[in-house]
Amino acid sequence: MKRVAFLFDPSNDWLVEYFSKHFHSSRKYEFHKFYNDKDISGYDIVFVLGYTKLLKGKIFDSNKLLLLIHESDLPNGRGFSPVQWQILQNINNITVCLLKVSSKADMGDICKKMTMSLDGTELYDEIRMKQAQITFKLINYFLTNYPNVNFKKQESKSTFYRKRKPSDSQLNIDQTIRNQFNLLRICNNNDWPAFFEIHGVRYKLKIEKLK
Repeated sequence: MKRVAFLFDPSNDWLVEYFSKHFHSSRKYEFHKFYNDKDISGYDIVFVLGYTKLLKGKIFDSNKLLLLIHESDLPNGRGFSPVQWQILQNINNITVCLLKVSSKADMGDICKKMTMSLDGTELYDEIRMKQAQITFKLINYFLTNYPNVNFKKQESKSTFYRKRKPSDSQLNIDQTIRNQFNLLRICNNNDWPAFFEIHGVRYKLKIEKLK
């Protein structure tokens, strides 16, 4: 039986709520969940999901294979919040990659690419749900085909998305809702809501669908 670890970040663990619905230990695989990379040793496969720290050292030496999911058509779109940045670019078909973890962010060899399709109406929670679905679809692909999988090195020049800040959720009061709808879609109503300022006062703006 192969031992498989899933590494989550306690500050970015939104995928955990979907995890138990998709993964249960079987005759072929034994699954374990972690929040600290220092606790993982002796595993055949480690899936690094939403982990915001750059991994190095022991975890590479003490485990056989480390993999991650990145939501851009690598090598384009390395870096942070690729789904949000692409939605702001009016991209509805987002390439999602399964790749090896490397010592430099998002530069590992790629195993598989799939497409996450949006229709342009999804709000934050719906976007996350589709992101989780494609993430687990890629993981299941790998586990079904392992060890008969291939990896391909990344080629050509890369682009990089910077880390988003709370100030990136600010709306422009002089622009239309239509022009800023994608920004509203990617805002989290609780943790980083959309906001605007007028007459020196800052206002929070929440968005949800009416049933």
